[in-house]
Amino acid sequence: MFTPLYVAATGLSAMQDEILNITNNLANAKTVAFKKGRSEMESLFFIEKSFKDTLYETVAGAETPPVNVEYGTGVRVAATPKDFSQGSIEVTNNPLDLAIQGEGFFQFKLPDGTYAYGRAGNFHVDNEGNLVDPNGRMLAAPLSLPENTTSVVIRQDGTILVATEGSTTLNEIGQINLARFTNAAGLKSIGQNLYQATDASGEPVIGVPGQEGLGTVNQFSVEGSNVDVISEMMKMVMIQRVFDTVTRAVQSYEGMLTSLDRMKQ
Repeated sequence: MFTPLYVAATGLSAMQDEILNITNNLANAKTVAFKKGRSEMESLFFIEKSFKDTLYETVAGAETPPVNVEYGTGVRVAATPKDFSQGSIEVTNNPLDLAIQGEGFFQFKLPDGTYAYGRAGNFHVDNEGNLVDPNGRMLAAPLSLPENTTSVVIRQDGTILVATEGSTTLNEIGQINLARFTNAAGLKSIGQNLYQATDASGEPVIGVPGQEGLGTVNQFSVEGSNVDVISEMMKMVMIQRVFDTVTRAVQSYEGMLTSLDRMKQ
């Protein structure tokens, strides 16, 4: 294979992957608590060649040490970590909407018994009175609201208080805890705004909101996406220009091959 074509192909593939990542970010600009991803590039292995300056050797009449020359073989996307910076807090009129202000994740229990983590706090109550996320997943420590609940108060430390029909007294029924990770960027995305722990992220540390470095829980609000649409569009324009440049390089290489073919004839 003509090496320049291979190098150009790796560049086109890497740019395509980055465009896909930017497109995904833009598509989720309005998704509750969505965290944008970024593409990290790295160079592929290098080929090392050496040669001698024969002209200098002839003139000087002495051996010269070889000069090493390295040829790169392209680029690839090494990782697409998530940016867990804080999204904007949007006020709502739903008492079950919760936003995490600061560090931390809600912990959910999956059907297979494992746990997942997310920052989307747009909760609701299912038919059995359980507090669940939009996909029906319960918190790791299940919470159930009484059938005759008239009002719900959720404090910044995650304490849940409810008043029932015929009473104005607030009674505590449970506690929402948060989880944090030593390296949140190492979490694995599993879709539906959820992540799972990996060796890179470390084990979760569970605690009360507002303590041990954890953020607080804000009622009547949700965290918005941290995607900056204008910034992502600018990145897309830049990547498109690079893509076009590499494409023109490929066309030049093809022209060189055609010329060499004709010279053979």
